[in-house]
Amino acid sequence: MTVQNLIEKLNLKILTEGELDRAVTDCYIGDLLSWVMGRAPEDSAWLTVMGNINSIAVATLADVSCIVLVENAALDAEAKAKAEIHGVTILQCGENSYKLAVKISELI
Repeated sequence: MTVQNLIEKLNLKILTEGELDRAVTDCYIGDLLSWVMGRAPEDSAWLTVMGNINSIAVATLADVSCIVLVENAALDAEAKAKAEIHGVTILQCGENSYKLAVKISELI
């Protein structure tokens, strides 16, 4: 499964475009950034409501495939700019974390 596959199969909105051909092998849900940084599996889709600049740093350190902002959480302008610099893919959807994680689990 790739990020592009997730976008297409789950109708996710692209907010920033990084490596769309990157593999997605897991899913992680979390909003406590220090917790996510130490526990999110590499190559996972990280589901969160945290659309700030700190989430970009965490995504880079944890080496996740993408960030998915659930429940239409907003991405602030500073975070968007930093994500584009670092090639972090950020997606958005209206569903909550649980419902989206179930769908991702079925796909991977």
